[in-house]
Amino acid sequence: MPNLILVIGNKRVSSWSLRPWLALRVAGITFEERLVALRQPDSSANIRRYSPSGKVPVLIDGDLTIWDSLAICEYAAELACAFPLWPENRGARAVARSVSAEMHSAFMPLRQTMSMDVARTIELTEVPAEVAADIARIQAIWADCRKRYGAGGPFLFGRFSIADAMFAPVATRFVTYGVALTDDSRAYVDALFSLPAMQEWLAAGREETLITG
Repeated sequence: MPNLILVIGNKRVSSWSLRPWLALRVAGITFEERLVALRQPDSSANIRRYSPSGKVPVLIDGDLTIWDSLAICEYAAELACAFPLWPENRGARAVARSVSAEMHSAFMPLRQTMSMDVARTIELTEVPAEVAADIARIQAIWADCRKRYGAGGPFLFGRFSIADAMFAPVATRFVTYGVALTDDSRAYVDALFSLPAMQEWLAAGREETLITG
């Protein structure tokens, strides 16, 4: 197995870091974790030691640097021979890639209004219409994937896949902000939170004291 290094931000708040970290952990791929503290005066300089984009996460494999969450997950899928990170069925795999890409590029109102913070419980007095639309769309994705492809397990495509890694930070947001979910969505969030790797991330994030607001 390659000597991989995954550079991440604080587990309390770094949604993009959680995605490839979770995929690598669940797939059983060994890697060294390097955490760069965010929201500090030297954060940008420290990140640029590793990342040409100036952002985390970054995966380093020898002379190769990969600096996008979804690209890192795709690379992990090529390494994870013993644990397929995409569905084996071609149609399911295409849909999994589609919903992962949608999560990667969309839902800006939700991201801006409901930032990730696994150590807090935050009450929203009002949910803007565009955020409510994002929440509805995400739950519709979950329901459709589970209905069509989820018979083999509790995740979107039965067994855990990159699609689940991409939506894991959203699940933490829904818990942090007390979003009312359908029974099916709640069961899916519970399945994500029951993963040992997810429990490890959440426990570490809740212990962090560097990020306070």
